[in-house]
Amino acid sequence: MDFHALEYIVAIAEHQNLTKAAEALYVGQPTLSKFLMSLEAELGLRLFRRVGRRYVPTYAGERYLERATAILRMKQGLDLEMADILKREVGEVRVAFANMRCAYMLPTVLPAFSALRPNVSVRLFEGSSDENDRRLMEGQVDAAFYSMPSVKNPHIEYLPLAREELLICAPKGHPLARRAVAHPDSRWPRVELEWLEGERALLMRPEHRTRQIVDGILREHPVRFGDVLYTSNIQAILGLVAGGYGVSFVFDAHLRHRCREPLRGEKQPICEGIDCYSFGQPRTLCDFVAATRKGDYLSQHVREFIEVVKRSV
Repeated sequence: MDFHALEYIVAIAEHQNLTKAAEALYVGQPTLSKFLMSLEAELGLRLFRRVGRRYVPTYAGERYLERATAILRMKQGLDLEMADILKREVGEVRVAFANMRCAYMLPTVLPAFSALRPNVSVRLFEGSSDENDRRLMEGQVDAAFYSMPSVKNPHIEYLPLAREELLICAPKGHPLARRAVAHPDSRWPRVELEWLEGERALLMRPEHRTRQIVDGILREHPVRFGDVLYTSNIQAILGLVAGGYGVSFVFDAHLRHRCREPLRGEKQPICEGIDCYSFGQPRTLCDFVAATRKGDYLSQHVREFIEVVKRSV
């Protein structure tokens, strides 16, 4: 099978421009143009409409692309499997992490994986969970690491690596501290969600998984905040909470770099400028997962990378 033909069509669709597609494929633009004309003549169908300088897939082109992408993914899986059989000491893994997790996970995960497989390179992508889902479905990455979505994609496999607790974070000295009670099932004292009524809330933007989980909770248990500030920066949120600007919802894993373990006589971890509280029935938990495309072959190196991440959480 001539896989170049499939790769050419996929590249034209991706770039919507022959010159840019040719550059990405390292072929001449005339060569690519001649190929497309020849293929369309052979099929007796137009695969692309010319809209100015853009090449937009026709219905036939969309169907061709769907099949071409599936075949190329199968070839990629076959190549990986054969490479594993031949030699497992060299290779590449392509992984995606949610932005907010990179600061505290990568310094642990990447050195550990490099020590295990020094000749395997890591190609890293960062973005929101929605962006990383798109990268996963388009075949740009082998695995993505994030919180389990409320609505699962039927084309994605989710491997739970750890359970995380979603907490309410408030400035030290906030009135919540006087109302909180001990929680038998959590390291953190318990508060009720409705006690946030009228508070200024600091929330992640909608494309982030934490925000999507929080939105689902608030649909079931509505709270009228006095004001809401939206941002994509978890460090900014934690800094603003510590500065007394508002309250927020944060997974306990994101607090590791700001909190220390309790000393003798202390009941809970101590966080700089922040008090954290459990909520929900009996508390609010979510799985941290490794996401992969359903049915894809995972190379030995990708499986090892997933295990390294699992040991780090």
